[in-house]
Amino acid sequence: MPYTAPLARYQTLQAGLDLLDQGLSIFDAELRLVAWNSAYVRLLDFPEGMACLGTPFDTFIRYNARRGEYGPGDPESLVADRVAAARTFAPHDIERVRPDGRVLRIHGEPLPGHGFVTLYSDMTAQREAERTIREHSVDLENRVAARTAELASSEQRVRLVMDSIPALVAYFDRHRVYRYINRGYRDWFRVDTTRPEQASARSFLGDAVYAVVKPYALRAMAGEAVSFEYELVTSTGDRRAVRTSLVPERTADGTFAGCFELTFDITEQKRAQELLVRTQKLEAMGHLTGGLAHDFNNILTVVIGNLAALADARPGDALVPEYVQPALDASRRGAELVKGMMHFARRQPLQASAVDAVALLQTVERLVRRSLPEHLELVIDAAGVATPLWAWIDPSQLEQALVNMILNARDASRPDGRVTLRVRPVVLDAGAAAALQTATGEHVRIDVEDNGAGMDAHTLAHMFEPFFTTKQPGLGTGLGMAMVYGFIKQSGGAIDVHSQPGRGTTISLWLPASGGIEAQRAIPVAAPAEAGWRGLALLVDDDAQVRRVIRRNLLELGYSVLEADNGAEALQLLTHTDNIALLLSDVVMPGSVDGREVARAARAQQRAQAVVLMSGNAPGDLQVPGVPLLTKPFTTAQLADAIEAGRP
Repeated sequence: MPYTAPLARYQTLQAGLDLLDQGLSIFDAELRLVAWNSAYVRLLDFPEGMACLGTPFDTFIRYNARRGEYGPGDPESLVADRVAAARTFAPHDIERVRPDGRVLRIHGEPLPGHGFVTLYSDMTAQREAERTIREHSVDLENRVAARTAELASSEQRVRLVMDSIPALVAYFDRHRVYRYINRGYRDWFRVDTTRPEQASARSFLGDAVYAVVKPYALRAMAGEAVSFEYELVTSTGDRRAVRTSLVPERTADGTFAGCFELTFDITEQKRAQELLVRTQKLEAMGHLTGGLAHDFNNILTVVIGNLAALADARPGDALVPEYVQPALDASRRGAELVKGMMHFARRQPLQASAVDAVALLQTVERLVRRSLPEHLELVIDAAGVATPLWAWIDPSQLEQALVNMILNARDASRPDGRVTLRVRPVVLDAGAAAALQTATGEHVRIDVEDNGAGMDAHTLAHMFEPFFTTKQPGLGTGLGMAMVYGFIKQSGGAIDVHSQPGRGTTISLWLPASGGIEAQRAIPVAAPAEAGWRGLALLVDDDAQVRRVIRRNLLELGYSVLEADNGAEALQLLTHTDNIALLLSDVVMPGSVDGREVARAARAQQRAQAVVLMSGNAPGDLQVPGVPLLTKPFTTAQLADAIEAGRP
């Protein structure tokens, strides 16, 4: 008991020392280790267990010498020199570069009569930063010196350089009078650059923006360098996001002489940041939506299957058209709604092929022409495009997306407005591709541009979200643009929007180029066999209610049905059951064996004449090559087509 308090105090002290970023060691007068912390062992990369009470100083030095910490030379001589220096117990403050490049500052102080304490600090990042600053400073000084020498003889050339900089450059004196402004001010605000003293920031910025800028200007005049971001409107009405830096100039006696002003246009940078945030948000919503679609499709499979069976079983019952048929119709509309959600979540199977973008736009024009007001102009702009211009895309989905966007443009435009479909080949470099969150290389760009009402910032921020709509209740589900977004992203493309209230909207699609591959023709599916017994079907699904509905479909097609509620059981049945005519399996099931593994086993072992997969959530990455994938809910006819396609 008398040692409890000192022990607790020691443990508390050691725990605190181990939290320090700096390493610490204390050696006694006999050069034996008496105290240390974990950072000491970590920073000097000593083996576990070397640091313990009483370890001699020369043990650590010898370990370092043998691994080359002190450079070339006889290790024992190096050890002797350092031990002799340590025995002087002299204060020291040195820096040492370890073989791995880490820079350590080692600061030692004697403890009179007790030994010495040493602190070890990792200075690598600081020294690297200082080196970078020095290099940049030298480089900048060299550039400035070279440019100054080059331009010293010509004020006109200085102005030429300043006018060529893609920024607004100015200087105002201590009375807030402009003494220099470059051409950027003329381009943005129509300011006379030959008479800078007549320029007024309040006049060309406007009262509202000037009120934002003025406090920063006052801080700069007080001697503080400041940078700040804001929005302004140019003389042509363009709204731009900008960043301005104000750097004060002082006289020899330290008083304020004037201020340099540098303003950059960061509109595109802001747009790229907003696009990234929007993409991340929609990715999260897509995962949520996909999960909901899976559950709803399983539910709707049961509802539609049972309602359809009830309607077929009682064809003469007056209650069927009164109660059952409306419920069946509503359930099917729900299935279509879920299908739209799956498009947004990028979990709808696509049939991509090489598509002539120009020809497809002409087809879309014919499709929508009758849906547009008589005086609304619809124009295809393919100037300079060599036909055909191939994109690798699902043509039917692209048609649907373009029709959706054109009809939205129609709703936003006046009856005598104009909608332009513009198509161009483009090549995205690394910067442009990163901003659009897509791959580099050749693309086909399609713009749908209107001169209609445009969109405000709130609408722009939410337009791709499922169920967001600006239309009156009952006139739209809010899934149209969400489906377009999901389809384009799933296809490996990109989508972006430019719009301002009163100035129209342009929606741009970047589609992967196909490299000139010929358009693929659809492979016709063989017609189902005549009714009659067609053999034994193995039905695999973890939902008993879903199995019950699909079992009726299979019986209707003439199959006898064997059921399994998980992948492991299905593999066992495949192994021990002969003459299976059809394997029909759900993809995602609980347990370690999913439907894909069951389908691969059936194909590899030739245990089933036809193999078909099904899912309420049908992402492309869940497919097995050569195996049809049905999206729940499905009809008996759709199942029959899939079975024919599932034969090897």
